[in-house]
Amino acid sequence: MDQKDCFFLGKIVKKFSFKGELLIKLDSDEPGQFIEMESVFVELNKNLIPFFIQHAALHKTELLRVKFEDVSDEHAAQALIGCDLYLPLNLLPPLTGNKFYYHEIIGFAITDKNRGPIGTITGVNDQTAQALFEITFEDKEILIPIIDEFIHKVDRKTKIIEVNTPEGLIDLYL
Repeated sequence: MDQKDCFFLGKIVKKFSFKGELLIKLDSDEPGQFIEMESVFVELNKNLIPFFIQHAALHKTELLRVKFEDVSDEHAAQALIGCDLYLPLNLLPPLTGNKFYYHEIIGFAITDKNRGPIGTITGVNDQTAQALFEITFEDKEILIPIIDEFIHKVDRKTKIIEVNTPEGLIDLYL
């Protein structure tokens, strides 16, 4: 399995017990949807290795407590702390309405209600305090904050996102 075919699920943050249980910080607003997983891919030495789950449960509502089949002691568990976890893209729950996954909107056209067509989404910068659409328009880069109030409509069929940005925001880049 290649990382490009997967989505980031979370990170193993610490041991839970001397029997090899681990706590995972999930990158999800709904961690409960991942309790029934049978397996995950753990990134070890830049490779994705499948680990089968013996049991999983929520821990303090935001962490997932997991026991992997072949991890049975503290030493084996310690070796996995800090590792990233991945799942195949086809296991992502489908989103509807104006909700979207960042990877799915790359290549979508973006249109402003007042200004008209702006360009094409070439990426999403989620390394800043506020995630940003990265848009290419006539050899210029335009950055628009991904804020619910700005996103008017997401049309998956036509691959167009309609936004309503504050006056002057787009002009800053042109």
